[in-house]
Amino acid sequence: MAGVISVRLPDGSQRELAEGTTAGEFAQLIGPRLAKAALVASVDGHQVDLSSPLVDGSEVAIVTADSEAGREVLRHSTAHVMAQAVLRLWPGAMYAIGPVIENGFYYDFALPGGAHFSDDDLGRIETEMRAIIAEDQPFVRHEHGLGEGLELFADQPFKREIIEAVGLGGDEVDAGGTVVSTYRNSDDFTDLCRGPHVPSTSRLGHFKLMRVAGAYWRGDEKNAQLQRIYGTAWESEKALNAYLHQLEEAERRDHRKLGAELDLFSFPEEIGSGLAIFHPKGGTIRRLMEDYSRQRHVEEGYEFVTSPHITKGELFEISGHLESFAEGIFPPMEVDGGAKYYLKPMNCPFHILVYRSRQRSYRDLPLRLFEFGTVYRYEKSGVVHGLTRARGFTQDDAHIFCTREEMRGELVRTTHFVLGLLRDFGLNDFYLELSTKPAGKAIGSDEEWDEATDVLRSVSEEMGLELVMDEGGGAFYGPKISVQARDAIGRSWQMSTIQLDFNLPRRFELEYVGADNARHRPIMIHRALFGSVERFMAVLIEHYAGALPTWLSPEQVRVLPVSEAHAAYAESVRVACAEAGLRVSIDDAADNLKARIRKAKLTKVPYILVAGPDDVAAGTVGVNPRSSTDKPRRGVELAAFVADVVAEVARRGSPEDALAVSSDS
Repeated sequence: MAGVISVRLPDGSQRELAEGTTAGEFAQLIGPRLAKAALVASVDGHQVDLSSPLVDGSEVAIVTADSEAGREVLRHSTAHVMAQAVLRLWPGAMYAIGPVIENGFYYDFALPGGAHFSDDDLGRIETEMRAIIAEDQPFVRHEHGLGEGLELFADQPFKREIIEAVGLGGDEVDAGGTVVSTYRNSDDFTDLCRGPHVPSTSRLGHFKLMRVAGAYWRGDEKNAQLQRIYGTAWESEKALNAYLHQLEEAERRDHRKLGAELDLFSFPEEIGSGLAIFHPKGGTIRRLMEDYSRQRHVEEGYEFVTSPHITKGELFEISGHLESFAEGIFPPMEVDGGAKYYLKPMNCPFHILVYRSRQRSYRDLPLRLFEFGTVYRYEKSGVVHGLTRARGFTQDDAHIFCTREEMRGELVRTTHFVLGLLRDFGLNDFYLELSTKPAGKAIGSDEEWDEATDVLRSVSEEMGLELVMDEGGGAFYGPKISVQARDAIGRSWQMSTIQLDFNLPRRFELEYVGADNARHRPIMIHRALFGSVERFMAVLIEHYAGALPTWLSPEQVRVLPVSEAHAAYAESVRVACAEAGLRVSIDDAADNLKARIRKAKLTKVPYILVAGPDDVAAGTVGVNPRSSTDKPRRGVELAAFVADVVAEVARRGSPEDALAVSSDS
C-alpha cells in the first residue's frame, strides 16, 4: 500500500498526497486550468520536470508560462528544438551550448565544411522547428555515467569537452558528481542538459529567430569560432508581437542613429573605438545636463573638486583597483625613469586624497565632495556600444564621508536626491537593485559587509519601490543600490548607483577627531546620479526618441520667414526669443516653406515659427509645434508665445505635454 506524503504550497497551506505523485499530477489535483498552464515545478527553490515525483516535506510551486521563470523554461526548450532543427537540415553539424539570455536564447554551432549560416537560413530553420513542435515530441530526461555520456556524444567534441569538465568537477556536474543528464526529444536528437524542460514540444511555438553572429567557443578568441543563432520565445503570440514591436521601437530610437541624424556626436576612427566627440548641439545638451546637476548639487550641500586624468600606479595599488579591476584598466605609460602612470578608471581614490589632505573633525562631517570626472576603462571592441558602453566617459561622481551615526541618514538623503534628479529629467518608473558581496573578490570582513548590506536594504525598503536582489554583484569594496529606470518603451536601464564602503577608508587610513577627542574612521558613500553623462544622454535620447524636452533641446525655436520680404520681421522675432533666453535660429534658405518645415521637424525642434505678411502687420507668428498631434496655429501673439515657452522651460516641459502652448494663450 502506497504511503502518504505532505507538501507545502507557497501560501503556507499543506496538501497530503499519495507517495509517488508527480509534480504534474499535483498540478492536476490543484485544478485543470493550472495543470494545462504548468510547464515545470519549483521544489524547495529548485526547478524540476513535471514528471518528477514529489518528496515528503517539500515546498512546491507550479511554474506557468506567463512568469519570468516560465519564460526561461520556454526559451531553453525552444533552444533545444532549434538545435534539433539545425542538425536535421545540416547533417554532421556540431552543436555546443544553447543558454537562455535576457528575452531570448541562442545556440552555437560548427557547420560541416566550415559553412556559415546566412540570414536567409533562419526561415528554413523556423519551418523545421515548427514541424518538430507539431510532432509533439516529449522531453525525456536520462542520466548517464561519464563514460556512457562520452560514448553517446562521440561525434560531438563540444559536448565531450563539457562532460570531461564534469569529471574534473566542472559546473556541469550534478549533485552526485558522477553522472551527466540528457534530454531526448526523439530518436534523432539528444542534448546534454540539466533541465528542466516543458513536457513536450507542443507546448512551444511563439518564437522567432532573430539573427546570426559569430562567437568563440567558451568566449575565448583562442578557441574555435562558431556560428551563433539568436532567437526569442514567449508564452503567447501577443507577448511575442509586443516584444518585436519594442525591438522596432528600440531601433527607431537608437541613440547612435539619432546622434548622427541630429548632429549630436560622432566616433571618429582616427580617435579610436569607444571615444566620442560631441558636436555643438550635443555639447549644448551636455552643458545643460551638467549645469542643472551642478545647481542641484549646490542646493544639496556638495563641494566641488577636480582631479587629474592620470596617476601613478601606487594610488590604485592602495585602493585595490589594480588587483580587483585590472581587466578594466588601460595599460600603463612608463615615464620619469620607469614610473608607471595609469589613466584613471575611478575618481574615488582622488576624493579620498582630498579628505586626507588635512586633519578632519567630526564637525567637518558629513563632507560631500563632487566632481564631473572623466574616467577611462578598457572595454573589448566587441562590447563597445555608442555612448552606453564607452572607453572614455564622465561620471557625475560624489563621495560622502560621514560618521557611522550619520551613515543611514546620508543614504536616505542621497537616495531621495537621486530619485528626484532622475524625475526632473523625465524618468519616473523605477525599481531598486541591491548588489551584495562578490565571491572571491571582496575586501573587508563579513561582519562589515553584513552591516553595510543590511543598512542598504533598510534604506531601499524605505523608498517604497520594488527591490530586486543581485547576489554577488557588489563592488570589491562594498555593496550597492542601483536605481533601475524603465524608459518609454519599457526597457530597464541601470542609472544611479549608491555604494556603502567601510574598506577604502581603512586602506587609506582615513580618520577624524570625534567629540571625545579620540580618532575614528569615517564611512564612505560612493554615489553617481547619471552614472555617466554620456550614458545618461543616450538613455534620454532613446527615452524621448530624440524629441527632448524644451529645456534640454539644443535648439528650442526656429523661425521661418515665408519669403525674403519677411526676413526683417523674422529677425525681430528671433531677437525677442533670444532676449527671453531661448535658443533660437532662423532658416531663410531658398527652399520652399514646406521643405523648411519638414527639415525642422526632422531635427526635432520643439517650436517652428512661421512669419508671413499677416504676422508682420499684427505682430504675431504662426506656431507649428513639434508634436504630431498638435495642429499649426496662426496669428499667435509673439509676446504670449515667448512667455509660454519660457514657462515651459522653467517647468521642464515639452510641446507634447498637455500644458503646451495654446492658440488662446
